[in-house]
This record gives sequence, C-alpha cells and structure tokens, in this order.
Amino acid sequence: MSGLGGISWPRARRGEALSVLGQESGLTTVGVYADAVPDGVSLSDWMELSAARLGLEAESVDVPYRELEGFVRNAGPALLVLPGGEALALLRARGGRAQVIMPDLRRRWVPLSMVRDALAAPEESEARPVIARILRDAGVSEPRRAGALSAILQEALGSTPCRGGWLIRLPPAASLREQARGAGLDRLLYALVGSHAVHHLLFVGAWAMIGRGALAGDLDAGWLVAWALALATQIPLGMATTWFQGRFAIGASALLKRRMLQGALRLSPEETRSEGVGGFIARVNEAEAVESLALGGGLSGLLALFELGLAGWVLSMGAGGALHVGLLLGGLGLTVAMAAFYAGGYRGWTDERMEMTLSLVERMVGHRTRLAQEPPERWHRQEDRDLSGYLERSREMDRWAVGLSLIAPGWLVAGIVGLAPAFSSGVDATGVAVALGGVLLAQSALSALTGGVIQLVGAWVAWERVRPLYEAAARPERVGDPSVVLGSSRADEVDRGPIVSARGLDFRYEGRSKPVLEACALRIEDGDRLLLEGPSGGGKSTLASLLVGLREPDQGLLLLRGLDRATLGELGWRRRVVAAPQFHENHVLTASFAFNVLMGRVWPAEEADLAEVDAICRELGLGELLERMPAGLLQMVGETGWQLSHGERSRLFIARALAQRADLVILDESFASLDPVNLARALACVRRRANALVVVAHP
Repeated sequence: MSGLGGISWPRARRGEALSVLGQESGLTTVGVYADAVPDGVSLSDWMELSAARLGLEAESVDVPYRELEGFVRNAGPALLVLPGGEALALLRARGGRAQVIMPDLRRRWVPLSMVRDALAAPEESEARPVIARILRDAGVSEPRRAGALSAILQEALGSTPCRGGWLIRLPPAASLREQARGAGLDRLLYALVGSHAVHHLLFVGAWAMIGRGALAGDLDAGWLVAWALALATQIPLGMATTWFQGRFAIGASALLKRRMLQGALRLSPEETRSEGVGGFIARVNEAEAVESLALGGGLSGLLALFELGLAGWVLSMGAGGALHVGLLLGGLGLTVAMAAFYAGGYRGWTDERMEMTLSLVERMVGHRTRLAQEPPERWHRQEDRDLSGYLERSREMDRWAVGLSLIAPGWLVAGIVGLAPAFSSGVDATGVAVALGGVLLAQSALSALTGGVIQLVGAWVAWERVRPLYEAAARPERVGDPSVVLGSSRADEVDRGPIVSARGLDFRYEGRSKPVLEACALRIEDGDRLLLEGPSGGGKSTLASLLVGLREPDQGLLLLRGLDRATLGELGWRRRVVAAPQFHENHVLTASFAFNVLMGRVWPAEEADLAEVDAICRELGLGELLERMPAGLLQMVGETGWQLSHGERSRLFIARALAQRADLVILDESFASLDPVNLARALACVRRRANALVVVAHP
C-alpha cells in the first residue's frame, strides 16, 4: 500500500467515502453520509444496504490477477479494498493515471500501476520474494529482472482471484436515460452519429470532386489524389462506426437485461402464479425480441434518417430540384403509412404466437393427463388449428413486409423518371449527375429505413408485452437502517419481546370480495413450536406469506422484534423470517447442491459453510444421497444435473431454510412427501435447529 496510506479511507469512514463518491461521480444528490460500519456485520451486506439508501447499487467484485490493471482502468466510480481494510475512492482513470477522492475531499491523480500493485499485494506477498531470489541466484541482470519477475507472477497467479472492491452505479430501478448516461452510452451515441455523418459527407464530397472535374473536362492529377484520399478516409471511419455501434448495442443490451431481471424479481406472487410457465416463456421470447430488434432497427433507422436528410439536400441542388424532393417526401410518407398497417398486423400476429406458446407449453406440462383423457385422434387437433391460423397470419405479414421492401426500388424508378424533364429542357450535365447521385443515396437510405422500420415495429409490439416487467423494476423497495437490519438477530433481541406480534391483520386477494384473513392476531416467542392446520383455502399459506414478507396486510399491525417493515427493510425482514414454500412454488436451480442450499445465505461458500450444510443434510436423512453423488455437495443438480426425488427436493428446501439461521422458520407442507422414517428424522432436525418454528399442514 506504499504511497496510498494518506489518500485511502479507513473502515470507520467507509460510509462517508461511499456517499462522497456517489455525489462526485454525479450518480446521486443525496447529501446524507451513511453511518460507520458496525463491528461483526457482513461488510458486503452493509455496503449493499448503504448504497441502496443513497439510491445507488454497490456490486462486490473479485478480479483475476492478470486482469487487475484493466479492472482499475475501467472500474470507476468504485471503492477499492486495500490491504489492512482501508478503501480507495476511485473516481475515474485516464491514460496511466487514476483519479481518487481523498478523505479531505480533495481529488488527486496517482499512477495506475500503484493502485494495481496495492490490490495485488496480498496475493504477491509470498510469491514475489521467492521468485526474486530465484532470479537473483540465476544471475538474471538487474535491468531484465523486473520484467522477468512480472512475467512469472502473471503465469503463476494469472487466474488467482484478487479482492477488487465495489463498483458503484445506478440501480436497475433508475430511469434508463440516467443509467445510459452513467454508463457512457450517450457519448457512444454521439460518436456513432458523428462518425457516420463524416463518413457520408466524405462519400458525397469525394464523388462531387471527381464528378465535377470529369464533367467540366478539367480532371487533373490533384483532383484524382484528393478523390482517392477522401475514399480511403472512409475505411477507418466505417470501421469506427461499426465499433461504436457494437459498443452501444452491447451496453444498451446489458442495461435492458438488468432492468428486466429486476422487474421479474419484483413481481408479486399473484402475478407470477397467474402467468404460468408458458406465459413466462412467451415473455422471455419477447424480451429477446425487444433487445435484438430495437437495437438493430433503432440504430439503422436513426442513421437512415440522417442519410435521407443528406439525400434531400443533394437532390435540392440537382437537376430535379423540387420535384425530386417532393417525390422523396412522398416515399417517406408511404413508408410511414405502410408501417402503420404493418404494425397493426404484427400486433395480432404476436398475440397469436404468444397464445400458441402458452397453450403448447401448458399442454406439455399436463401431457400425461392429456394422454389418459383424450383419444389419440384428438391429441393434435387444437395444435393443428392454432398452427393453421398462425401460418395464415404469417403469410399476411410477409406480404406487408414485401410491400415495404419495394418502396426503395420504386423510389429509384420514380427518381430516374423524374430526371426526364431535366433532359428535355437541356439542363447541364453537372446538375443531372448531382441529381442522379442524390437518387442513389436516397434509394440506399430508404432501403435501410424500411428494414429498420420492420425491426422497430417488432420491437414496439414486443415491448408492449414485456413492459410490465420493465415497470415492475421501478417499484419501491424498503431499504431499512443498515445498523438495525444487520444487527444480531437473536441474542441481543430476545429481551426486546416476541419474534412476531400481529394484531388485526386483514388480507383480501384482488378481485375477491371476501377476505382470506380477518382480524387475525398472533404472537410467536423464541422457542415456540406451532402447528397451523386448516382446510384448503382457509388462509394458512396466506398467513405464512404475510409473516415471511411476500405479501403485506391490507390493514393491521405486524412487527418483528417490535420493528416494522419500514425500519427493517426487505433484507432485514428476510433475515429474520424464512420459509420453505409449498412444493409447487419452490425450485431447484441448475447449479450445485451446495448452492441450492446456501443461495439464501451466502455464496461463494467457505469451508465452514459447506461443513454446516453437510451436517444439516445428514440430519435430514440426505447422507445416502450425498454419498451417491460423485461430487457430493458440489454435484450439479436440477434439470441438467443429478435428478432428485420428490422427497429429496422437499428436504433440500428444508435445509435451505434452516441454513439461513433465522429467528423464525416456516415450513409450508414440507413434510407431506416424506415417509415415516424420513419424516421423523426431518422433524427432529427442524426442532433441534430452528429457533422458532411454524409448520403449516392439512388436518
């Protein structure tokens, strides 16, 4: 950390550093400094919560050793972790220097290599002196020793993860415009349009030079050299345009995906349940269409509009004059009119396709029941009708697409015919040549515009289907006070009253007149073991979802350790109450067994975490399963991995809830699929490990 001691922020001022960095980078205007980091809490959780209170997102990152220099160059704004626990507030990097904000709020430029060496020091501490001694003993000369040492370290530690720190950025819920500005996409767009404009201006200028010289009969070597240079300059400009377009598309795509994912995570249980598997698959397909079609069509359309403006300017100076400009405006109007008709048909075609996807997926899910209940000759009758209607609609869309694609060739014919009056009136050859060049330029622009319009129509219609996900990302989420949220969840709070205090809870599902819960009162103390029984539809699972925080009561008071949701925030509530939902609402992801158990607690896992998971699973009777799996806890499970039985999945869900060490564990029908032996094992494990327990079951 040589040279950085006076400009780094101590742990006690980590919150202030985060706040100052957010303000100085222009990402937030919140002027409240976060509190100091409490002792004994997870620093990553504290950073995440403190950043959320400032309207920011702090992403913890580890970086491979060989990528440290590139990481520092592109990380800002970021809080970088230095040896000893101090942090460096990196604002930006330029050239070989990094600009940092010091604790006295001044800015300072430091060598990029110094920051990189500080981040790499913990990993190099053992290897560097050993390698240096070997090089010295081998007689490597002093001038070459530094390069050899660096090369050997790169080879030996290349893939070793180094603690990078936290990238500071706007959250997915922020407006897309602000995120794009923060990611530098506005500058990329300006550069893209600028390079494209210069490229086409050089193209027009080059042919204007050669055309004027040829038509005037004064084509000397100087004009030829200027023409060749103008054409040659277009090559790097074209490459730059393609590079800017690719960078912009990748950046915009990343922002859109983050926003959609955030929106999917913010959906309510009712929204996800009513959608169905087929509906989600259809929406995922439409989300992909928004990304690919909008970026491709939007950029093509934007650049085509610029080319049309340039073509109109060239045509106004040519032999056709106002006639050509009028014809061009007519072609543009025809494009807009046909695009409107195409959009209406495309909307119906998309609805039919999404409905067919939903229907087919739902039928596949219930395929066995269908085979048992329907005669074979009727198995595919509905699919055939759906496909027939879809194909007819597709033919109609193809006809509209062909019509749009004929606008550019039609304009070319009309533009050439528009030159006839110029020939008959004896206009000079220069004017005719300029007009012909404008016609060709307009034809190219109209061709790009019609292709872009087709893509933009598809993107807009797809956007209408995925907009609920986009808008859901902006739903507010309670953050809570980090010192309260991350405080001790048991020992220090036992004396402060019960875990759960509920009075007068009412809950009614949307669209229903009768409430599921009415004037519900509940009190749960440490060590309680409660069995919640009742008929189907009686509100057991609804009450469990209220306690775990998936839903909020319409009225009434619900407190955890005497604190409400606004104080604890979403994370604080989830840390204190966890649940294993009913089997059809729980999931095994295609990842390792250990990840599926620890996904609600911590990942990547340390040895102590894996040892605890192993102990819980063996107490639940999953020891034989772990022994059978070749990789044990690290065995991949899920649809593409190890296949788990119904009972094994149920116990995995129980292990997931127990591993989170919450104050209250709620198990909703978790024992229904277990045989008596495994039921006894699981029940004993749960009673032994859960601080307080609520079991939901049918009578």
